[in-house]
Parts: sequence; C-alpha cells; structure tokens
Amino acid sequence: MVINRARMILPVVLLVATLSVIACGTEEWPRVKPELPPELESDTLVNYTEVREPCDCRSEYRNLYFGDLHAHTTLSYDAYIWKTSTTPAQAYKFAKGGQLALTPLDSNGSDTRYVRLSRPLDFVALTDHQEFLAEYYLCTDKGSAAYDCTICQKYREGGTAANLLDFASILLNTSPAHSEELCNTSGVNCTQAAQELWHTIVENAEKAYDRSSACTFTAFPAYEYTRNTNLSDRNRNVIFRNAQVPVLPPSFMEQWVEQGLWEELNETCLQAENGCDCITIPHASNWANGNKFTRLDYGENSSLEEQREAAAFRARMEPMVEIHQHKGEMECKNGFAGVPYDPQCDFEDIRSADFVDCGDTPGTGGGVAGLGCLSRYDYIRNVLKLGLSEWVRTGVNPYKLGIIGGTDTHNGIPGKVDEYDYPGHMGTNDDTAEERLGNVSTLLPYELYNPGGLTAVWAVENSRDALFEAFQRRETYSTSGPRITTRFFGGWEYPADMCENDDFVKIGYERGAPMGGDLPARTDSAIAPTFAVMAMKDPGVEGHPGADLQQIQIIKGWIDGEGNEMEEVIVVAGNPENGASVDTETCERIGEGWETLCAVWTDPDFDPDGPAFYYVRVIENPSCSWSQYDCNTFPEGERPESCSDPAVAKIIQERAITSPIWYEPGI
Repeated sequence: MVINRARMILPVVLLVATLSVIACGTEEWPRVKPELPPELESDTLVNYTEVREPCDCRSEYRNLYFGDLHAHTTLSYDAYIWKTSTTPAQAYKFAKGGQLALTPLDSNGSDTRYVRLSRPLDFVALTDHQEFLAEYYLCTDKGSAAYDCTICQKYREGGTAANLLDFASILLNTSPAHSEELCNTSGVNCTQAAQELWHTIVENAEKAYDRSSACTFTAFPAYEYTRNTNLSDRNRNVIFRNAQVPVLPPSFMEQWVEQGLWEELNETCLQAENGCDCITIPHASNWANGNKFTRLDYGENSSLEEQREAAAFRARMEPMVEIHQHKGEMECKNGFAGVPYDPQCDFEDIRSADFVDCGDTPGTGGGVAGLGCLSRYDYIRNVLKLGLSEWVRTGVNPYKLGIIGGTDTHNGIPGKVDEYDYPGHMGTNDDTAEERLGNVSTLLPYELYNPGGLTAVWAVENSRDALFEAFQRRETYSTSGPRITTRFFGGWEYPADMCENDDFVKIGYERGAPMGGDLPARTDSAIAPTFAVMAMKDPGVEGHPGADLQQIQIIKGWIDGEGNEMEEVIVVAGNPENGASVDTETCERIGEGWETLCAVWTDPDFDPDGPAFYYVRVIENPSCSWSQYDCNTFPEGERPESCSDPAVAKIIQERAITSPIWYEPGI
C-alpha cells in the first residue's frame, strides 16, 4: 500500500487536522497495561485503569455530567458523501464550546454556516463507522494506489444517493466484504489502512481528553458497528473505557452477527489482560423490524444453564440502550395489540400510526427506509418487560438496560440539540430549512426527525474510569435535549418527608439503590418498595430560558401471576392538566409549571412474587419544536407543505427518561 501522508488531502478540508497524530502507528499495538502509582491503586471512589490525576471536583454521592455517545465526523463513509468536512479534532473542539463551519457550500466548496453549542459538553464518544475505514483512507489519499479507481472517484464526488449506495449496499448483504475493486488493487493493503486510521481515531480521543485534575472534558475511543442486513438496523456503538484497545476491533465485514461482535470483543479486549474494557450500545431500534431485541435464539438443543450463560453475557456486553436520537424516541408506541394506550407515547416518532404489527415474529426488513412491519420490541418499554419474562423463565434478565440519549449527528456536532437553533445532522441532505422541512426530494422524512438527545450520567468525577463505571452500573438517563436534573432512588424504608430533607441524596444511596440498580433485599417488615424522585428544570441560557416542568411519572412494568407482561403509568408529582401551552407564531410559552418537583411514592399494588421494574419520566411544559421555529422563518403563504401537516409536530413536550430500578423476587 502506498500512503503518502505529506500529500494526503480531503477535497473539503485539510486532512492534517484529522490525522494530526498519525504517528501513533509507530507505537506497539495493542498497548501494554499501564502501571498505576500507589495513590491511584488505593483510590476508594474510582477503580482507575489509566494514569491520570484524580479530579478536583469529585463526590461519593455523584456529580451530574452531560454528553453525547453517538456522533459521526467526515471519517464516516456516509457523512463524507454528504459533504461533511468536520474532522475528529474539530468535533472535539466543538464539543468543548468552539465554533464550527458547516454546509451548504459556496462556489469555492467552502462551508458557509457557523454553529456553536449553547453550553459545552462534559464527555463525548465519536462513533464513526468502522466499516469502510480503509476505503475512506485510500480514496482520499492522492498517493494511494487505489485513488483513481472508479468507486473512489464516485466516493469523492459524493452528494448523491447512488454514490452512497455503492458503499451502503455492501452492508445490506448477509456476508459483506470490502470493495474488491479497491482492496485488490496492486500496492493496496486494506487491513493496514484500516488499522492506521483506527489508531488515529484513538489518538485523537487521547489528545482531546483532559487528564489534569481540572477534568474539563472526557473523550472515549469508540466506533459504530454497522449491520443493516435487508435494511433492518442492527447497529451498535462500541465504547472503550481507555486507550487499551484492540489493534483493529471488528466491523460488520469481520463479524456478520452481533454474537460474533461480542465474542471477538470479549477475546481481544475483555480477556486481553492489558486493561482493555468495552461495552456495546444498541440504537435506532425503530428501524429494526423487530430484529434488534427479540427472545434470544439459544439454539435448539441448548441447556438451561447454557441459556443463562448466554443471557448473562449479553447483559454484560450491553448494559445500556440509546432510547432517543435524531431518528426518534424509542421508549414506547401506541397501537400494538395487548399494549395499553399511553398519551405520552409516540413522542418524536418517525413511524406512522398506520403500521403493520410484526407480532411475535421479526420482520424481513425495510426499517432503515421506513418500510416493513413494526415490532413492539422495537420500543424499549416492551423490551424491558421481555427481560422480566426471560428472568421468570431462566433466572437471568438479558435486557437489564440502562437508558441514554444521543444525536447520531453526521455533521460532527455532538450535543447540538437546541430546538431553536437546529442546523440539521445529515450534511447536505438537511442543511437548509427547505430541506429539513421536506420541500425537496429526499430518501428519508427529515421533517419528522429531531435534533437528538443527550446522555446524563451520575458519576464520581468526570474521568473515563468514573464515567465508564457509571455506564456499567446504569446510573444514567436520557433527555430529549434539555439538561433536566433528575434523581431517582428505590428502597424499602425511605421516610415520607424525604423531599423536605436536605440529605435526600445521602438517604437515597444509604437506604436503597439509584437508577440503574436493583432494589436491595427486602426486609422482614417491608410490605412494598418506596421510590423517591426529584427533578429540576433546565435553567437554559441567556435569551433562551428553559421550560418549566409539568409532571413526573413513574412507569411500572411487571409480570403478573399468569405470566402476562403488564405496565402502568403513575403521575407522582406536578399536574398534566396545568393548562400550559405555547404560541406557535412567536414560540412564547404560556402558563406556569414548576422549577422543581419531588415525590415519595410507595407501590400500592406490589406483588412480592413477581419481578418488576420502575423508571421515571419527567415531562416539561409545551414548547415549540425545531420545525415550528423553521416554519416561522418563512413569510405567511410561502411556508413548505409540512408546516401545515398535522403529522409534523409543531408543539412538543421535552423530557427526561431514567434507567429503571429492578425488583427480582428472592433477592
């Protein structure tokens, strides 16, 4: 392979910013486990796996951090074709509060818009597609022997669906492979090219990470595993705890099924004995046609013990799920047989109310294009209930999932979630108001998309190890954009006046479990579990104050005595009928809610013999959606058709959704 780094350029951006630390290829990979100094080895709050300074700001009762664990840059094959020029270094700078230029392009091919976060993020994982790293590298390097091949010429031309499908269609196969035209070119080594670019991705995360005691920003090495067989989304983001990563972790090219992905990561990372650790995070389940979460296929002759081991392994590898991103919210959807109606479901849903129910059998495909059937297991509340059913059957819950949000931006702008300032997330596909509102020919309904969400984490400090441990214990929640503060605890002996107690958080931890945990062992005198929840509104920023809170709900799921999957929504604070509204022409909010809501609730219908979960949904007063803000930029009478389409939400109620707290009989 010929790679002339001095001549390596991108048509839309200087590659020096992207590959500023390409010299990492001279290091020995995989890295050797670092030797920790005594003060890190003996730290009682964080189990350190890397050498760094402990943070000045740390707490045994956890601090709250907001970030984005799902963002793409120009290194992703689809983002590049859509003319996204943001490099990883630029994306990290943006996440820290810097300004960034975006499309549309001027006559010279330069970006013309400038965007900035209203508030910096605390942490980020850039999850560029692992698939086609070699193709990207070789097609954009003028010194590459493959540079002039036809597929590279189309790739650099970009901008059209046909050019994207030359690459993406490979991922629709059951046995994908790299481009033969490119990788079989004399002088080309696709494996080596992919390794070099992967090492660069890791080193860019290293460079962005603040290891000082100020702990201003955390960057995780990460990537996306992209499997869209038959147009059903089975993708996962892979997040590494530290820079101790495999030489080249698996993409869909190497591992054609998720089980293979987990097994290779287990072998090359978890069992590597060099400090490597990782998790995978499923996302976009509403594109999966029921293929992402189902009753596990253990094999026809598998024993119960083998099934238990397989379920526990999956739970270990996937402790969290992304419930909200720019392609919609995946908490729940109305219309499935046997699933109760919930007026707060269908929020930010891109699939229509008129859909075909997959039933108990996953669909054949089409979800990525908005086609094919929908499964109740495309929505996470039903997956959580399925996990309880599996616990009843095997004694192990494979779907004990923590909740997070993300953007899935393909513009390199992690955390850009404000409704009033939405620039789009798909390069040249949605970089103008007309395109976002669907006034042009597009493959996907961008007018139904949203700015995406954030991941909120309660962690000891803002370091990789502390945040990663919070991921593993699922002490996380999702927001649809606002930075709502939410605490949620469950126990057996919480005082009724806990909301008035200055030691709310201390009592929550000492007498019970936080979000993401299991209820402690039931005491002899305990009749039912008690839950304590507190939420505070996002204060917002100057010129754009946050919305008041309207209500707090606790969602309960359980298995009844006949083995049925059950659910209930309970309003525990606030008032869903508070009369709040919004003037859509000015986007001025009308009516008041609450700055803070708090409740202590004991389950009156608790069954000690059946497993259950409880999670919290915090809902804001109504506010304008991004689409209404965009519609308001057009003169009356000149607005795109979607501005009067009832299917396009003009008014929304932003929210936070916590990880559940589980109850398992016998614990």
